[in-house]
Amino acid sequence: MTDRYLHKIDFIEHLIRPENDLERKLVVMPEFRKGLLWGEPRFGHPEGKVVLHVREVLDNIEILPNLSSENRDRLRLIAIVHDTFKHAESRSRPRDWTKRHGLLARQFLEGYTSDSAVLDVIETHDDAYYKWLAQRRRPSPHSQLDSLLSRVGHCLQLYYLFFKCDTQTGDKIQAPLRWFEQVAEGIEVVKIKPFWPWERIWR
Repeated sequence: MTDRYLHKIDFIEHLIRPENDLERKLVVMPEFRKGLLWGEPRFGHPEGKVVLHVREVLDNIEILPNLSSENRDRLRLIAIVHDTFKHAESRSRPRDWTKRHGLLARQFLEGYTSDSAVLDVIETHDDAYYKWLAQRRRPSPHSQLDSLLSRVGHCLQLYYLFFKCDTQTGDKIQAPLRWFEQVAEGIEVVKIKPFWPWERIWR
């Protein structure tokens, strides 16, 4: 192994701080490291590299109130995997939705877990944002969330907790999260950080 390779491993391990065998296995896999080290600063992700965003999400998970050890482990795994295949996502026009990063991440993780809650949250983790966007573009008396809720109803609180931890990072707009908390019936709203001041202009 080269010193450069070892440096990247140390950098990733230092940020993620793997806690179990699966996390340790993931952070040394070449294809996984490639995804974690991908990214440049951009709107929503001023931190750039995926691994830096993952660290922010993990920090949010640590301050969730009344979180069971089982759900903490689930949320950590979701956080570590959810954006790691953005580098392989289709950027064609029109988009090839069979190659969106959430689905690619799910397909990868199916080789390591059969936990349907973890897999479903990973695959659909951006869907609440897209439902909010659709509602803004075409307001409807019917919930834009219906199809998503039918998909993640079995793990709705876990979905919400991850959406919260994922959204309150970087310079992401907070309106989608605020909207979800208002319209997703059955969730227990938690507070981990104040909404950003600029969120008001997006409401």
